[in-house]
Formats: sequence, structure tokens, C-alpha cells
Amino acid sequence: MTDPPTFGSLPRRFTRYVRVATVLGRFTSRLASGHYLGVGGDQTALARELSQALGQLRGPIVKVAQLLATVPGALPAEYVAELAMLQSQAPPMGRSFVNRRMATELGPGWQKKFEEFESAAAAAASLGQVHRALGLDGGALACKLQYPDMDSAVEADLAGLEVMLRILRQYLRALKLGQVRAELEARLREELDYEQEARHMALYGHMLAGQPGIHVPEPVPELSTRRLLTMTWLEGEPILGCTGWPEERRAELAMTMFRAWYVPFFEYGVIHGDPHLGNYTIRPDGSLNLMDFGCLRVFPPALVQAVIDLYQAVRTGDEDLAARAYRTWRFEHLSREVMDALNVWARFIFEPVLEDKSQTLGTLTEDIHGRQIAERVIAELHQAGGVDVPREFVIMDRAAIGLSAVFLRLQAKVNWHRLFEELIKGFDLEALERRQRDTLARYGVPLPT
Repeated sequence: MTDPPTFGSLPRRFTRYVRVATVLGRFTSRLASGHYLGVGGDQTALARELSQALGQLRGPIVKVAQLLATVPGALPAEYVAELAMLQSQAPPMGRSFVNRRMATELGPGWQKKFEEFESAAAAAASLGQVHRALGLDGGALACKLQYPDMDSAVEADLAGLEVMLRILRQYLRALKLGQVRAELEARLREELDYEQEARHMALYGHMLAGQPGIHVPEPVPELSTRRLLTMTWLEGEPILGCTGWPEERRAELAMTMFRAWYVPFFEYGVIHGDPHLGNYTIRPDGSLNLMDFGCLRVFPPALVQAVIDLYQAVRTGDEDLAARAYRTWRFEHLSREVMDALNVWARFIFEPVLEDKSQTLGTLTEDIHGRQIAERVIAELHQAGGVDVPREFVIMDRAAIGLSAVFLRLQAKVNWHRLFEELIKGFDLEALERRQRDTLARYGVPLPT
């Protein structure tokens, strides 16, 4: 195993910035010329080349690319498809390096705080790696250890992102991405704070405590720091191993995942912002392990109400209610043309929950259909002069699209309409405001602004 690169000194940080900016600048220029000007060669091949280059760069830029790929229309479909599969290729830290990092976080003699600690990583990702351990009480633990100097790496990679967005702005007029960048920066910096993630984890344990078939790890504060998060170990298998299950079990799993994401949203205004395949596993009994709470979004209660309003507007054709929902979500300059384009996307997002019947999600949201809808929306927004994408839209849309991709893999036949109606039945805005205020204060999670 080799030690990961560090970015603590100014020369190293500058070198990192140059590498990231060079890769993103080169490919963004080719992307823009090829997709928007009609030149530049095979965009699918270029997209694959970009994905491979980012994977070799490793580090936070992988998460930046994954987030940007979930913003509808921000990138051409060929790039979205490749970046959605992008995984960090970061090599795990070796034994001696792990020892030094653990000593930095827990002090000399840190080994005495564990019955056992496996120096070899059980998993490695873009910001850190996970080690299995046993606590002094014999309980199975997972220790998530952040790579060194990630603060500097994040800042260098965000500066590289600006290179990409600056070039895209010259060619992409349909979407204004200033607020998208602000959201990406906030979420990525947030993921570096493992103390905050521990609070998020405890919050989720509370919010989902009454939901059957959902398990959330428990943080171990005395063995955690801002760069080390120790939690209970949850045994499970990757979700892709469930695709061969009988139809009834796949449907039950899909409904459990749907509740895991949207019960916290409709009851507390909180959503897990990273529905990545690696962030949940399945137990032998078919129940769900939900993990990785670094990317979490808390929404003002009025925005939760606006989601329900937009659903009702799409279902009934109420244009005034739709306009009110968009304004609440902070879309501005809602001309008739902009409204028409947004309504196309809204109908696509809500399509699976509109009909009261059991159906496989893939029949409605298969990839080619989604591409056609996105391209139509972008073309209409371009003609209308463009729209400034609100910050809150980024994570909400990412969750919806990411979950749909999982349900598509499962090919689960579910009555999505009844499931959604069950979640929003009896929704009370004032009750949500009180519940959110009291619960977030109890777990040390800031209220939305």
C-alpha cells in the first residue's frame, strides 16, 4: 500500500490546483466545443477519458464531479453517464501511516483504547478510509479515518471547479450555476467535519427509530474527533446482490429505501444527500443499513410544503400553485416560457407517483427518456433566457434521481402513488416547524437559513 498524497504545504496545494485545473480546463473546453458547437469528436469517448482522469486525480474532486453530474442539464448526457459511475481510485494508507494518523487523533497509546484494530482498510474512498475494530467491550466498530490535509485538497479542488464553471458559462446559457457552486462548496466542506457527521448520524438514528427494517450506526464520541469517526459496525452486503431476489422482496426493499429518504424529509425537513450505492448495505433478513451522513441537507419547512404543492399542481394542472411552489423554492424571473420548461421537468420527476397502480419505475424513467426530457428542458430554458438554479434544488434533485437509479436497478414493482400519499397524508406545516426546531437543537444540528 502507498501513502496518499498530502496537500498541507503551499507548494503542494498549488501543484494540486494546477493538476486539477489542467484536467478540468482541457476537458471542459473539448466538452463545450463538441456538444454546443458541434465539433470536437466522440463525446462518449471524451467523457470516459475525463472520468478516468478524475479517478486518477483522486481526492475531493471525485465528489465534486459526482455532485455536478446530478444537476439536470449542467453537463451533456454522455458525461453524466460516465461521472455517475466514477469511483475514487485512492490507494489505502499503509500500516505505518495509519498508526501515525490514529496517534494524531487519539494520542500516543491509542491502541489501548481498542480490543482489536485492523490496520488494513476495509474500504477506501475519496476523503478517507474505514477500518474494522473491536471496542474494549467487544463490540464491533467501524473507524472512518480521514486522509491528511484534506482541507487544503478541498480548497484546491474547488478552485479547479471554478475553471470548469467559467468555461461552461461561455457556452451554457440555459442554467446559471452560481448558486450551484455555492452549494457544492458548502456540502463538500461540511463532509470534512466528522464531529458534525456524528451529530447527523445521531439525528438520523432518532428520525428513523420508528421505521421498520432500517438500521443506522451509532457514533462512539469518546473514540471520535473532527478527523476520525468511530461508530458501530453494521454487517451487510452490497445492494446489487439483491437484484436477483424475488419480486416481492425487491419491492419491499425499495419501499424501505423510499421511507429511509423521505420520512426524514416530510417529518423533519432533512434529507440524506448522497444516495450512492456504497452508502447502504442489505442485511440477510432484507433490512437496510443506512450509512455515511457527511452530506446532509436541512430545508426550511416552507420548502417541504412547496414540494407537496408542486406535486398537487402537477396532478391537477394548477398553474398558480406551481408558480407559488417555484417561488418558494427560490426560482426567480418566472416568465411563461420558464414556467413551461420547469413544468416539463416537474412532471418527469413526479410521474412515477401520479398514477394509483403498481408499476416498475424503469418503465417511466429509463435512461433514454430522462435524457430526452433533460435536453428538452434545457432547450426551452435557453430560449427563455435561462434560469438561476437555486442552491436547495441541487441536493433535493440529486436524492430523487439517485434513488430512481437504484429502483431502476432493482426493477421493483411498487404502487409509488400510494407510498407517496401515505407520507404526505396529514402534513402540518406548523407541526413540522416545531418538530424541526426542537429535534435539531437536541442533536446540535443548525436550523436552515
